[in-house]
Amino acid sequence: MSKGGGLRDFFLYRDLGIAGATGGQVICHLLKANADMPPEDGTGWHKHECDFQIVIMTKGWARFMYEDKPTLVQAGDVVHQRPGIVHYLFDYSPDMEYLEIVSPADFKTVDMPPATDKVPPVTPWK
Repeated sequence: MSKGGGLRDFFLYRDLGIAGATGGQVICHLLKANADMPPEDGTGWHKHECDFQIVIMTKGWARFMYEDKPTLVQAGDVVHQRPGIVHYLFDYSPDMEYLEIVSPADFKTVDMPPATDKVPPVTPWK
């Protein structure tokens, strides 16, 4: 796992080599909570310009806002994030780990205005 090897400094990333193996058709990486950086502001509101994206939570949990709907994603859950959905990962457990699979591999992330101002508070780490 590497710090800053991905989009967010407060997550640790490991590229699983799928982009190279698929000629850029798909990327797959493992994201893990950085134990030195508990949630504060989360990812901020954004969307991805992609054709396909799924999140497979392998450990712990994360709370997302999908547009105006809070959603708890726990170990064992698989979430299809439809292309272009405005979302925000705002809270997560210290042991959170998930696989993110996106097509194409060179997808773009675009900051967006908040879909709602009713975001629940984060859960303090002990």
